[in-house]
Amino acid sequence: MLDFEICNEKDFSLLKGMDPFKSIAVPRPIAWISTVSKDGIDNLAPFSQFTNVGFNHPHVLFAAQLNAEGKKKDTVVNAEETGSFVHNMVTYDLREAMNVTSLSYAADVDEFEKAGLTKEESSIVKAKRVKESPIQLECQYVTTVVLPGADWKSGSHLVIGRVVCIHVDENYVLPNGKLDILKLRPLARLGYADYTSVTDVWEMRPQSMMNNPIPGGYSYMSPESLKLEATHKDL
Repeated sequence: MLDFEICNEKDFSLLKGMDPFKSIAVPRPIAWISTVSKDGIDNLAPFSQFTNVGFNHPHVLFAAQLNAEGKKKDTVVNAEETGSFVHNMVTYDLREAMNVTSLSYAADVDEFEKAGLTKEESSIVKAKRVKESPIQLECQYVTTVVLPGADWKSGSHLVIGRVVCIHVDENYVLPNGKLDILKLRPLARLGYADYTSVTDVWEMRPQSMMNNPIPGGYSYMSPESLKLEATHKDL
C-alpha cells in the first residue's frame, strides 16, 4: 500500500510524480457551462467537477478553480452577475469541440465561435444553449461556495444552480421513456488528460420495492413503468 500525506510539500515520487487525487473520484461527468456576461458576450467552458445536488427542486453544482491570475473564472463571474447558466451535456461526438472551449481565452472571446458551435436561445434563462448538445439544463444561479486553497491561486468556487428547464433531443429517448445512454455516450473525465465515455449499462436493484419499499425509490418511475412486475419484484 502506498501512503501519501497531503500537505504543502506533496511527494508523489513513488508514482513517478503523478498526483493520483483527480483520478480517484472517477468517472466525472463534464459540466459544459454556457453563460453570458453583463455586456452580452457569450461564454462556454468545460468543468470536470460536476454533479446533481438535489432532486425536488433539482439543483446542480460545478466547481471552478481560480484562473492563472488567481481570479474568478469568467463562467463564475457571468453566472453571479447575470443570474443564470446552462449545462450542455458533452457526448463522445462533441469531444473535440469541448476540448477547444477548454483553452483559456480573454473575457471578450466567444468560445461558441472558436469551437464552431451553434447558439440556441434558452426558454427561461439569459444564457445560450449549445444546439449540438442533445441534452441541456437551464439553471438559475443560486449561490457560490468558496473553498480556500493552499496558496493564492488554488482556491475553488462551487457554483450551485436550480434547474428550471430541461431540454432533451427525442432521438435519444428509448421506447420505455428512459434516456438512451448508450446512444448518447456521455463523456467523462478520468484525471490527468484521460477521458472515457459510457459504453456499457446494466440495471441492479438492492431489494424488492413492493415488499420492502425504499423511501423515495418510486421517484424515478413513470405510471407506465409502475405497471411492470420487474419494477417491483426481485428478478
